[in-house]
Amino acid sequence: MEEINLKEFWDYYKKYLIIVIMIVFLSVMITFVYNAFFKKPLYSTYTTVVLVKDETADTDTISQSDIVLNQKLVSTYSEIIKSRLVLSQVINDLKLDYSVDQISKEINVKSLSDTEILKITVTDRDNHLAASIANTLAEIFEKEITKIYKLNNVSVIDTAQVPVSPSNNKTVRNSVLVGVLSFVLSSGIVFVIFYFDDTLRNIEDMEAEFGVPLISRLYRDNNGIDLIVDKKPNAPASESIRTLRTNLQFSAIDQELKTILVTSSLPSEGKSFVSANLAISFAQTGKKVLIIDCDLRKGRQHKIFGVNGKNGLSNLLISNITDCNEYVLPTKIKNLYIMPCGSYPPNPSELLNSKKNASLITLLKKHFDVLVLDGVPISGLSDSLILSSLVDKVLIVSSINQTPKSELRNTVKSLESVNACIAGCIANNLTGNKGKYGSYYYYGYEEK
Repeated sequence: MEEINLKEFWDYYKKYLIIVIMIVFLSVMITFVYNAFFKKPLYSTYTTVVLVKDETADTDTISQSDIVLNQKLVSTYSEIIKSRLVLSQVINDLKLDYSVDQISKEINVKSLSDTEILKITVTDRDNHLAASIANTLAEIFEKEITKIYKLNNVSVIDTAQVPVSPSNNKTVRNSVLVGVLSFVLSSGIVFVIFYFDDTLRNIEDMEAEFGVPLISRLYRDNNGIDLIVDKKPNAPASESIRTLRTNLQFSAIDQELKTILVTSSLPSEGKSFVSANLAISFAQTGKKVLIIDCDLRKGRQHKIFGVNGKNGLSNLLISNITDCNEYVLPTKIKNLYIMPCGSYPPNPSELLNSKKNASLITLLKKHFDVLVLDGVPISGLSDSLILSSLVDKVLIVSSINQTPKSELRNTVKSLESVNACIAGCIANNLTGNKGKYGSYYYYGYEEK
Protein backbone atom coordinates (compact mmCIF):
# COMPACT_ATOMS: atom_id res chain seq x y z
CA MET A 1 0.00 0.00 0.00
CA GLU A 2 1.27 3.44 -0.93
CA GLU A 3 2.44 5.51 2.03
CA ILE A 4 0.15 8.45 2.79
CA ASN A 5 1.77 11.82 3.40
CA LEU A 6 -0.58 13.60 5.84
CA LYS A 7 0.72 17.06 4.98
CA GLU A 8 0.27 16.34 1.29
CA PHE A 9 -3.25 15.05 1.98
CA TRP A 10 -4.09 18.17 4.00
CA ASP A 11 -2.89 20.42 1.16
CA TYR A 12 -5.03 18.37 -1.21
CA TYR A 13 -7.98 18.35 1.21
CA LYS A 14 -7.98 22.15 1.47
CA LYS A 15 -9.02 22.34 -2.19
CA TYR A 16 -12.24 20.50 -1.30
CA LEU A 17 -12.75 22.05 2.15
CA ILE A 18 -15.40 24.53 0.95
CA ILE A 19 -17.31 21.69 -0.74
CA VAL A 20 -17.12 19.55 2.41
CA ILE A 21 -18.38 22.45 4.55
CA MET A 22 -21.23 23.09 2.12
CA ILE A 23 -22.22 19.40 2.14
CA VAL A 24 -22.23 19.33 5.96
CA PHE A 25 -24.17 22.60 6.18
CA LEU A 26 -26.80 21.52 3.65
CA SER A 27 -27.17 18.09 5.27
CA VAL A 28 -27.70 19.65 8.71
CA MET A 29 -30.15 22.25 7.39
CA ILE A 30 -32.21 19.68 5.46
CA THR A 31 -32.34 17.40 8.50
CA PHE A 32 -33.29 20.27 10.80
CA VAL A 33 -36.04 21.59 8.52
CA TYR A 34 -37.44 18.11 7.92
CA ASN A 35 -37.52 17.23 11.62
CA ALA A 36 -38.86 20.61 12.67
CA PHE A 37 -41.54 21.21 10.02
CA PHE A 38 -42.29 18.11 7.98
CA LYS A 39 -41.79 15.10 10.22
CA LYS A 40 -45.12 13.98 11.71
CA PRO A 41 -44.95 13.84 15.53
CA LEU A 42 -45.44 10.50 17.25
CA TYR A 43 -46.32 10.03 20.93
CA SER A 44 -45.25 7.05 23.00
CA THR A 45 -46.51 5.84 26.35
CA TYR A 46 -46.36 2.57 28.18
CA THR A 47 -47.98 0.40 30.79
CA THR A 48 -46.35 -2.42 32.73
CA VAL A 49 -47.87 -5.67 33.98
CA VAL A 50 -46.39 -8.24 36.29
CA LEU A 51 -47.03 -11.93 36.61
CA VAL A 52 -47.99 -12.63 40.24
CA LYS A 53 -49.18 -15.64 42.25
CA ASP A 54 -52.51 -17.01 41.09
CA GLU A 55 -55.21 -15.57 43.40
CA THR A 56 -57.23 -18.82 43.19
CA ALA A 57 -54.39 -20.89 44.65
CA ASP A 58 -54.94 -22.52 48.07
CA THR A 59 -51.81 -21.08 49.64
CA ASP A 60 -50.74 -17.46 50.04
CA THR A 61 -47.03 -18.18 49.68
CA ILE A 62 -45.19 -18.00 46.36
CA SER A 63 -43.35 -21.21 45.62
CA GLN A 64 -40.36 -21.73 43.38
CA SER A 65 -42.60 -23.54 40.95
CA ASP A 66 -44.79 -20.41 40.65
CA ILE A 67 -41.76 -18.30 39.79
CA VAL A 68 -40.54 -20.80 37.20
CA LEU A 69 -44.03 -21.03 35.68
CA ASN A 70 -44.36 -17.26 35.40
CA GLN A 71 -40.94 -16.91 33.78
CA LYS A 72 -41.90 -19.53 31.21
CA LEU A 73 -45.16 -17.72 30.56
CA VAL A 74 -43.50 -14.34 29.90
CA SER A 75 -42.70 -15.16 26.25
CA THR A 76 -46.13 -16.68 25.69
CA TYR A 77 -47.88 -13.69 27.23
CA SER A 78 -45.91 -11.34 25.01
CA GLU A 79 -47.32 -13.06 21.94
CA ILE A 80 -50.85 -13.10 23.34
CA ILE A 81 -50.76 -9.31 23.88
CA LYS A 82 -50.22 -8.78 20.14
CA SER A 83 -52.56 -11.54 19.07
CA ARG A 84 -55.55 -10.93 16.82
CA LEU A 85 -57.81 -12.05 19.68
CA VAL A 86 -56.69 -9.22 21.96
CA LEU A 87 -56.12 -6.50 19.38
CA SER A 88 -59.51 -6.92 17.71
CA GLN A 89 -61.18 -6.35 21.08
CA VAL A 90 -59.11 -3.19 21.63
CA ILE A 91 -60.23 -1.89 18.23
CA ASN A 92 -63.88 -2.64 19.01
CA ASP A 93 -63.82 -1.16 22.53
CA LEU A 94 -62.17 2.08 21.37
CA LYS A 95 -64.04 2.13 18.05
CA LEU A 96 -60.79 2.61 16.15
CA ASP A 97 -60.51 2.93 12.39
CA TYR A 98 -57.48 0.63 12.43
CA SER A 99 -56.89 -2.87 11.15
CA VAL A 100 -55.26 -5.47 13.37
CA ASP A 101 -52.04 -5.22 11.35
CA GLN A 102 -52.00 -1.41 11.65
CA ILE A 103 -52.46 -1.34 15.41
CA SER A 104 -49.99 -4.20 15.82
CA LYS A 105 -47.26 -2.00 14.31
CA GLU A 106 -47.90 0.61 17.01
CA ILE A 107 -47.36 -1.85 19.86
CA ASN A 108 -44.07 -3.09 21.25
CA VAL A 109 -43.90 -5.66 24.03
CA LYS A 110 -40.74 -6.63 25.86
CA SER A 111 -39.92 -8.36 29.12
CA LEU A 112 -37.63 -6.58 31.52
CA SER A 113 -34.45 -8.61 32.00
CA ASP A 114 -34.55 -11.25 34.77
CA THR A 115 -38.02 -10.19 35.89
CA GLU A 116 -41.61 -11.27 35.42
CA ILE A 117 -42.59 -7.80 34.22
CA LEU A 118 -43.86 -7.01 30.73
CA LYS A 119 -43.59 -3.46 29.36
CA ILE A 120 -46.23 -2.62 26.76
CA THR A 121 -45.33 0.48 24.70
CA VAL A 122 -47.80 2.12 22.31
CA THR A 123 -46.82 4.80 19.77
CA ASP A 124 -49.44 6.83 17.91
CA ARG A 125 -49.88 10.23 16.31
CA ASP A 126 -52.59 11.04 18.90
CA ASN A 127 -51.16 11.25 22.41
CA HIS A 128 -54.51 10.59 24.14
CA LEU A 129 -55.25 7.67 21.87
CA ALA A 130 -51.83 6.15 22.59
CA ALA A 131 -52.59 6.14 26.33
CA SER A 132 -56.09 4.73 25.76
CA ILE A 133 -54.78 1.90 23.58
CA ALA A 134 -52.10 0.96 26.14
CA ASN A 135 -54.49 0.87 29.12
CA THR A 136 -57.26 -0.90 27.21
CA LEU A 137 -54.77 -3.44 25.92
CA ALA A 138 -53.60 -4.24 29.45
CA GLU A 139 -57.19 -4.68 30.70
CA ILE A 140 -58.24 -6.98 27.85
CA PHE A 141 -55.01 -8.96 28.11
CA GLU A 142 -55.64 -9.56 31.82
CA LYS A 143 -59.16 -10.83 31.13
CA GLU A 144 -58.07 -13.10 28.28
CA ILE A 145 -55.34 -14.72 30.37
CA THR A 146 -57.95 -15.64 32.96
CA LYS A 147 -60.09 -17.23 30.27
CA ILE A 148 -57.26 -19.07 28.53
CA TYR A 149 -55.21 -20.39 31.45
CA LYS A 150 -57.83 -20.21 34.19
CA LEU A 151 -55.24 -18.18 36.05
CA ASN A 152 -55.56 -14.83 37.69
CA ASN A 153 -51.85 -14.03 37.80
CA VAL A 154 -51.60 -10.73 35.84
CA SER A 155 -51.56 -7.37 37.59
CA VAL A 156 -51.08 -3.88 36.17
CA ILE A 157 -48.20 -1.97 37.81
CA ASP A 158 -48.19 1.29 35.86
CA THR A 159 -51.05 2.69 33.87
CA ALA A 160 -50.20 4.57 30.69
CA GLN A 161 -50.04 8.36 31.00
CA VAL A 162 -50.90 10.82 28.23
CA PRO A 163 -47.53 11.90 26.76
CA VAL A 164 -46.92 15.64 26.50
CA SER A 165 -44.08 15.82 23.96
CA PRO A 166 -43.47 13.74 20.82
CA SER A 167 -41.20 10.76 21.23
CA ASN A 168 -39.62 11.32 17.82
CA ASN A 169 -38.73 14.97 18.45
CA LYS A 170 -34.93 14.57 18.22
CA THR A 171 -34.17 17.45 15.87
CA VAL A 172 -30.93 18.57 17.51
CA ARG A 173 -29.58 15.05 17.96
CA ASN A 174 -30.45 14.04 14.41
CA SER A 175 -28.96 17.24 12.98
CA VAL A 176 -25.69 16.72 14.85
CA LEU A 177 -25.59 13.06 13.85
CA VAL A 178 -26.22 13.85 10.18
CA GLY A 179 -23.60 16.62 10.32
CA VAL A 180 -20.97 14.25 11.69
CA LEU A 181 -21.87 11.49 9.23
CA SER A 182 -21.86 13.85 6.22
CA PHE A 183 -18.48 15.23 7.30
CA VAL A 184 -16.98 11.77 7.68
CA LEU A 185 -18.50 10.55 4.41
CA SER A 186 -17.47 13.58 2.34
CA SER A 187 -13.98 13.57 3.87
CA GLY A 188 -13.73 9.87 3.11
CA ILE A 189 -14.66 10.52 -0.51
CA VAL A 190 -11.95 13.21 -0.70
CA PHE A 191 -9.45 10.72 0.74
CA VAL A 192 -10.40 8.09 -1.84
CA ILE A 193 -10.04 10.67 -4.63
CA PHE A 194 -6.66 11.69 -3.19
CA TYR A 195 -5.45 8.10 -2.90
CA PHE A 196 -6.32 7.21 -6.49
CA ASP A 197 -5.45 10.62 -7.94
CA ASP A 198 -2.51 10.15 -10.29
CA THR A 199 -1.77 13.85 -10.75
CA LEU A 200 1.62 15.29 -9.95
CA ARG A 201 1.48 16.88 -6.49
CA ASN A 202 4.84 16.64 -4.79
CA ILE A 203 7.68 18.40 -6.62
CA GLU A 204 10.21 17.15 -4.07
CA ASP A 205 9.72 13.61 -5.36
CA MET A 206 10.04 14.48 -9.06
CA GLU A 207 13.74 13.74 -9.39
CA ALA A 208 13.56 10.51 -7.39
CA GLU A 209 10.42 9.22 -9.10
CA PHE A 210 11.08 10.23 -12.71
CA GLY A 211 14.85 10.32 -12.83
CA VAL A 212 15.13 13.82 -14.29
CA PRO A 213 16.27 16.97 -12.48
CA LEU A 214 13.84 19.66 -11.42
CA ILE A 215 15.32 22.59 -13.30
CA SER A 216 12.83 25.32 -12.38
CA ARG A 217 9.70 26.18 -10.41
CA LEU A 218 7.10 28.63 -11.68
CA TYR A 219 4.60 30.11 -9.23
CA ARG A 220 1.20 31.59 -9.93
CA ASP A 221 0.04 35.16 -9.46
CA ASN A 222 -3.05 35.15 -11.74
CA ASN A 223 -1.94 38.21 -13.69
CA GLY A 224 -2.78 36.63 -17.06
CA ILE A 225 0.19 38.24 -18.85
CA ASP A 226 1.80 36.04 -21.53
CA LEU A 227 5.02 38.00 -22.06
CA ILE A 228 5.65 38.61 -18.38
CA VAL A 229 9.45 38.79 -18.65
CA ASP A 230 9.04 41.76 -21.00
CA LYS A 231 6.01 43.40 -19.39
CA LYS A 232 6.98 42.86 -15.75
CA PRO A 233 10.72 42.15 -15.60
CA ASN A 234 10.76 42.42 -11.80
CA ALA A 235 7.84 40.06 -11.26
CA PRO A 236 8.53 36.80 -9.40
CA ALA A 237 7.66 34.75 -12.51
CA SER A 238 10.23 36.72 -14.50
CA GLU A 239 12.85 35.91 -11.88
CA SER A 240 11.91 32.23 -12.18
CA ILE A 241 12.35 32.34 -15.96
CA ARG A 242 15.76 33.96 -15.60
CA THR A 243 16.70 31.29 -13.08
CA LEU A 244 15.61 28.69 -15.64
CA ARG A 245 17.85 30.33 -18.26
CA THR A 246 20.81 30.27 -15.87
CA ASN A 247 20.20 26.64 -14.93
CA LEU A 248 20.06 25.73 -18.61
CA GLN A 249 23.40 27.41 -19.23
CA PHE A 250 24.95 25.52 -16.33
CA SER A 251 23.50 22.24 -17.61
CA ALA A 252 25.37 22.78 -20.88
CA ILE A 253 28.66 23.96 -19.37
CA ASP A 254 30.74 21.69 -21.60
CA GLN A 255 28.88 22.46 -24.84
CA GLU A 256 27.45 25.44 -26.67
CA LEU A 257 23.74 25.74 -25.98
CA LYS A 258 22.08 26.88 -29.21
CA THR A 259 18.87 24.83 -29.61
CA ILE A 260 16.25 24.19 -26.92
CA LEU A 261 13.02 22.25 -27.33
CA VAL A 262 10.18 22.99 -24.88
CA THR A 263 7.51 20.31 -24.65
CA SER A 264 5.04 18.80 -22.18
CA SER A 265 3.08 15.64 -21.57
CA LEU A 266 -0.38 17.08 -22.23
CA PRO A 267 -1.90 20.31 -23.62
CA SER A 268 -2.42 23.37 -21.41
CA GLU A 269 0.54 22.75 -19.14
CA GLY A 270 2.28 26.04 -20.00
CA LYS A 271 4.91 25.09 -22.59
CA SER A 272 4.05 28.01 -24.91
CA PHE A 273 4.30 30.44 -22.01
CA VAL A 274 7.68 29.02 -20.99
CA SER A 275 8.96 29.00 -24.59
CA ALA A 276 8.04 32.65 -25.20
CA ASN A 277 9.44 33.98 -21.94
CA LEU A 278 12.58 31.85 -22.08
CA ALA A 279 13.28 33.28 -25.56
CA ILE A 280 12.79 36.82 -24.20
CA SER A 281 15.11 36.07 -21.30
CA PHE A 282 17.90 34.96 -23.66
CA ALA A 283 17.30 38.01 -25.88
CA GLN A 284 17.70 40.31 -22.88
CA THR A 285 21.25 39.03 -22.44
CA GLY A 286 22.15 40.41 -25.86
CA LYS A 287 21.86 37.15 -27.78
CA LYS A 288 20.10 37.01 -31.11
CA VAL A 289 17.20 34.64 -30.48
CA LEU A 290 14.63 32.96 -32.73
CA ILE A 291 11.55 31.27 -31.33
CA ILE A 292 10.13 28.67 -33.74
CA ASP A 293 6.55 27.56 -33.31
CA CYS A 294 6.86 23.85 -34.10
CA ASP A 295 3.31 23.11 -33.03
CA LEU A 296 1.91 22.63 -36.51
CA ARG A 297 -1.42 21.55 -35.04
CA LYS A 298 -2.43 24.30 -32.61
CA GLY A 299 0.47 26.72 -32.53
CA ARG A 300 -0.22 30.05 -30.84
CA GLN A 301 3.10 31.89 -30.62
CA HIS A 302 1.94 34.32 -33.34
CA LYS A 303 -0.98 35.23 -31.04
CA ILE A 304 1.30 35.65 -28.02
CA PHE A 305 3.65 38.02 -29.88
CA GLY A 306 0.94 39.66 -31.96
CA VAL A 307 2.39 38.90 -35.40
CA ASN A 308 0.89 37.61 -38.64
CA GLY A 309 0.91 33.84 -38.49
CA LYS A 310 -0.38 33.12 -41.97
CA ASN A 311 3.02 32.02 -43.26
CA GLY A 312 5.47 30.11 -41.15
CA LEU A 313 7.35 26.88 -40.60
CA SER A 314 4.89 24.60 -42.40
CA ASN A 315 4.88 26.85 -45.47
CA LEU A 316 8.67 27.08 -45.47
CA LEU A 317 9.13 23.30 -45.31
CA ILE A 318 7.23 22.87 -48.57
CA SER A 319 9.22 25.67 -50.21
CA ASN A 320 12.90 26.50 -50.60
CA ILE A 321 14.39 26.72 -47.11
CA THR A 322 17.11 29.08 -48.31
CA ASP A 323 14.37 31.70 -48.60
CA CYS A 324 13.72 31.55 -44.83
CA ASN A 325 14.20 35.28 -44.25
CA GLU A 326 10.64 36.12 -45.29
CA TYR A 327 9.32 33.62 -42.72
CA VAL A 328 11.36 35.09 -39.86
CA LEU A 329 9.49 38.02 -38.34
CA PRO A 330 10.85 40.62 -35.93
CA THR A 331 9.06 41.17 -32.61
CA LYS A 332 8.74 44.28 -30.51
CA ILE A 333 11.44 42.88 -28.25
CA LYS A 334 15.04 43.69 -29.10
CA ASN A 335 17.11 40.74 -30.45
CA LEU A 336 14.06 38.46 -30.57
CA TYR A 337 12.56 37.06 -33.78
CA ILE A 338 9.77 34.59 -34.39
CA MET A 339 8.93 31.98 -37.00
CA PRO A 340 5.18 31.20 -36.65
CA CYS A 341 3.79 27.73 -37.23
CA GLY A 342 2.10 28.86 -40.44
CA SER A 343 -0.77 26.97 -42.02
CA TYR A 344 -1.88 23.81 -40.25
CA PRO A 345 -0.82 20.93 -42.56
CA PRO A 346 -2.45 17.49 -42.70
CA ASN A 347 0.91 15.76 -42.14
CA PRO A 348 2.84 17.68 -39.45
CA SER A 349 4.90 14.69 -38.30
CA GLU A 350 6.13 13.99 -41.85
CA LEU A 351 7.16 17.62 -42.32
CA LEU A 352 9.09 17.74 -39.05
CA ASN A 353 10.74 14.39 -39.78
CA SER A 354 11.92 15.51 -43.20
CA LYS A 355 15.56 16.07 -44.10
CA LYS A 356 14.56 19.57 -45.11
CA ASN A 357 13.56 20.37 -41.51
CA ALA A 358 16.89 19.10 -40.17
CA SER A 359 18.69 21.22 -42.76
CA LEU A 360 16.59 24.22 -41.78
CA ILE A 361 17.60 23.91 -38.11
CA THR A 362 21.24 23.69 -39.15
CA LEU A 363 20.85 26.76 -41.36
CA LEU A 364 19.11 28.83 -38.69
CA LYS A 365 21.77 27.98 -36.10
CA LYS A 366 24.26 29.88 -38.29
CA HIS A 367 22.17 33.06 -38.14
CA PHE A 368 20.98 33.02 -34.52
CA ASP A 369 22.68 32.52 -31.17
CA VAL A 370 19.76 30.61 -29.63
CA LEU A 371 16.82 28.75 -31.16
CA VAL A 372 13.84 28.04 -28.89
CA LEU A 373 11.47 25.43 -30.34
CA ASP A 374 7.92 25.34 -29.00
CA GLY A 375 6.93 21.72 -29.57
CA VAL A 376 3.71 19.78 -29.17
CA PRO A 377 2.75 17.62 -26.19
CA ILE A 378 4.44 14.20 -26.20
CA SER A 379 1.39 12.12 -25.34
CA GLY A 380 0.16 10.32 -28.45
CA LEU A 381 2.22 12.44 -30.87
CA SER A 382 5.65 11.92 -32.38
CA ASP A 383 6.36 15.56 -33.36
CA SER A 384 8.43 16.51 -30.32
CA LEU A 385 10.21 13.15 -30.26
CA ILE A 386 11.36 13.87 -33.81
CA LEU A 387 12.53 17.37 -32.88
CA SER A 388 14.34 16.15 -29.76
CA SER A 389 17.05 14.59 -31.92
CA LEU A 390 17.74 17.98 -33.55
CA VAL A 391 18.28 20.07 -30.40
CA ASP A 392 20.86 20.40 -27.65
CA LYS A 393 18.44 20.30 -24.70
CA VAL A 394 14.83 19.32 -24.04
CA LEU A 395 12.67 20.93 -21.35
CA ILE A 396 9.55 19.18 -20.02
CA VAL A 397 6.88 21.49 -18.62
CA SER A 398 4.60 19.84 -16.05
CA SER A 399 1.67 21.48 -14.32
CA ILE A 400 1.39 20.71 -10.63
CA ASN A 401 -1.99 19.23 -9.65
CA GLN A 402 -2.80 18.74 -13.33
CA THR A 403 -0.25 16.47 -15.01
CA PRO A 404 -0.85 12.75 -14.35
CA LYS A 405 2.26 10.98 -13.06
CA SER A 406 1.71 8.20 -15.57
CA GLU A 407 1.77 10.69 -18.46
CA LEU A 408 4.95 12.37 -17.21
CA ARG A 409 6.58 8.98 -16.71
CA ASN A 410 5.67 7.98 -20.28
CA THR A 411 6.99 11.31 -21.57
CA VAL A 412 10.36 10.79 -19.92
CA LYS A 413 10.58 7.19 -21.16
CA SER A 414 9.62 8.23 -24.70
CA LEU A 415 12.31 10.93 -24.80
CA GLU A 416 14.91 8.59 -23.32
CA SER A 417 14.03 5.94 -25.91
CA VAL A 418 15.16 8.32 -28.67
CA ASN A 419 18.26 9.37 -26.68
CA ALA A 420 17.01 12.93 -26.19
CA CYS A 421 19.15 15.15 -23.98
CA ILE A 422 16.68 16.08 -21.23
CA ALA A 423 17.75 19.18 -19.34
CA GLY A 424 15.04 18.68 -16.72
CA CYS A 425 11.45 19.25 -15.68
CA ILE A 426 9.78 22.58 -14.99
CA ALA A 427 7.19 22.49 -12.20
CA ASN A 428 4.56 24.95 -13.39
CA ASN A 429 1.50 26.46 -11.70
CA LEU A 430 2.80 26.17 -8.15
CA THR A 431 1.04 28.08 -5.42
CA GLY A 432 3.07 29.82 -2.75
CA ASN A 433 3.23 32.54 -0.14
CA LYS A 434 4.86 35.78 -1.14
CA GLY A 435 6.85 36.04 2.04
CA LYS A 436 7.32 32.39 2.83
CA TYR A 437 11.03 32.34 2.12
CA GLY A 438 11.67 36.04 2.69
CA SER A 439 11.68 36.71 -1.04
CA TYR A 440 9.24 37.22 -3.88
CA TYR A 441 10.89 34.41 -5.85
CA TYR A 442 8.23 32.03 -4.55
CA TYR A 443 5.27 33.92 -5.80
CA GLY A 444 4.54 34.05 -9.50
CA TYR A 445 2.34 33.63 -12.46
CA GLU A 446 -0.49 31.57 -13.82
CA GLU A 447 -0.40 30.05 -17.29
CA LYS A 448 -3.23 31.17 -19.49
